[in-house]
Amino acid sequence: MASTEIHRYLRVGERRIALDPEGYLVDLDDWAPEVATALAAEEGRTLSDEHWEIITVLRDFYARFEMAPAMRPLVKAVGQALGPDKGRSLHLMKLFPDSPAKVAARLAGLPKPANCL
Repeated sequence: MASTEIHRYLRVGERRIALDPEGYLVDLDDWAPEVATALAAEEGRTLSDEHWEIITVLRDFYARFEMAPAMRPLVKAVGQALGPDKGRSLHLMKLFPDSPAKVAARLAGLPKPANCL
């Protein structure tokens, strides 16, 4: 579950988006594609169509299960939604090299997945 402690703000146009100490949204309702783009830019990432596919799968998963998936459920969900070639750890590591489940969840505006350090 995301901390309600505000660490800093991300400016997106005229909006100030509150972030917790780990960079996750304090209020999940603040998410918009522009927010994901701004969060990615802070990390030096440019979101490609493949990134957006994963973000969409994550947001759908969260809408269904009310939790952000850890790596194994993420791989399974991506495989079911996008096919076996994209539903592989290697594909997710290429897109989100540091920690696919954590980074993708943050960009998707979701809480930090359980069991992710």
